[in-house]
Amino acid sequence: MVLWVILLCALVSSLLGGLYVLGVFRRRRPNEPPLDKGTIPWLGYLLEFRKDSSEFLKRMHRKHGDVFTVLIGGNYFTFVMDPFCFGSIVKESRSKLDFRTNATQLVFRVFGYKPIEATRAIVHTSSVKHLMGDGLTVLIQSTMESFRMLLLFNLSSGEKRVWQEENLFHYCYNIVFRAGYLALYGTEPPRGAGNKEEAEEQDRLHSNQLFQEFRKYDRLFPQLAFALLPPKDKREAERLKRHFWNMLSMKKVCQKDNISGWLSDQVQLLTENGVPEYMRDRFMFMLLWASQGNTGSTAFWLLLYLLKHPEALKAVRDEVDKVSRESGQEVKAGSPPVTVTRDMLDQTPLLDSALEETLRLVAAPLLVRAVLEDTSLRTSSGTEFTLRRGDRVALFPHISVQMNPEIHEEPHKFKYDRFINPDGTRKDFYRNGKKLKFVNMPWGAGVSTCPGRFFATAEMKLFVFLMLSHFELELVNEEEEIPAIDTRRWGFGTVHPVHDVRFRYRPRF
Repeated sequence: MVLWVILLCALVSSLLGGLYVLGVFRRRRPNEPPLDKGTIPWLGYLLEFRKDSSEFLKRMHRKHGDVFTVLIGGNYFTFVMDPFCFGSIVKESRSKLDFRTNATQLVFRVFGYKPIEATRAIVHTSSVKHLMGDGLTVLIQSTMESFRMLLLFNLSSGEKRVWQEENLFHYCYNIVFRAGYLALYGTEPPRGAGNKEEAEEQDRLHSNQLFQEFRKYDRLFPQLAFALLPPKDKREAERLKRHFWNMLSMKKVCQKDNISGWLSDQVQLLTENGVPEYMRDRFMFMLLWASQGNTGSTAFWLLLYLLKHPEALKAVRDEVDKVSRESGQEVKAGSPPVTVTRDMLDQTPLLDSALEETLRLVAAPLLVRAVLEDTSLRTSSGTEFTLRRGDRVALFPHISVQMNPEIHEEPHKFKYDRFINPDGTRKDFYRNGKKLKFVNMPWGAGVSTCPGRFFATAEMKLFVFLMLSHFELELVNEEEEIPAIDTRRWGFGTVHPVHDVRFRYRPRF
């Protein structure tokens, strides 16, 4: 009899525990945001959120207002859509709201890297040194050399002005990825005197092969991040991980010339902190995706928007031509390719605005913090909510800020000069008469702001500067509509198009 009682108690405990995990007992407490668990235990709204995060959040916003909590895959997410609340969330102490919890889990799942306590400090220190200030100037020079090798090496060969046709997304992603990779991870050393051309050809071949494998992994990334890969794709993802751990291992990278200080410093600091070699190789893979996973796709959208808006294309091209002339360089028949410097990139307010406008339209990161203790949140209307310990709080600026018609007039239209005043100064934005601090958030905010944003911006501007300087560009079908967004990429930086767009290019002179 006693045995049956014990077994019955164990069964009831297991049943209650299972129901608790499934979220059956979750109830909204006083002062908490509206709670919506959906109809499927534990899963909640995971499938709908995964299918199209943007449309799902728009629907929840209409239903519940600026702050609401939803169940997604066993976790409760409180989404905050009021942009005036963003400052208090991103500035809240890590003892209350911590971005590392979610980031650590994601990094291990998709790259196999297990961060140590010092990882964030190491990345921050190296990024400040090498991706800002004088270090950024050096890295821009290296990136310019990479673009020369990949983009401009045929211009001085006397090649005729023949139109070449390509897929625009593939072309931009390929060239920008490879240029950034070579600038950061180093180049093939010449094997003896006079073999520089052969080494450069090896760099072109190797970087292209690496890009092809990277794109395979990139296509799997959204489902991998959500742990939703079917078995076949999961095996492919593991194969690709091992491939990159090998190809980007320090043993191989150390054989290259011109390795960036950004990489070498971080690896040295990880070594000093006792991180084993195999984990440092995984760290190198993480840095590749972090640095090159979004710049190429953003460059695609920027060029596409310019090609679809001739007045914008002319204005930005006139600007880069003017900057080149004022630097003592000019693109004309028989002249060498332009060498773009950091100083030149700092003199392009129209290009800056066009890039920021592109990011406003297509950059859609999901900013998540783990709630470590009950935390109060006051909205701009004066309503006070309590964020529950153990939940997650999330911001999706693409909807609440970047595409908000109360902030950006005609938000679905590309306006290349949206972010500058007629005198070239930066424009301020308001909502309900109150000035906003956050009007575009492609790089995140607060302690989780992307440390490589200045290099990424320079890399994209450099590519577009060179393309507009040296090539005539046009769409094969000028009437083709801008492709829809691949909704699977919501939340992971810059979105991708559902299909590519054909374009052609030829030397201007």
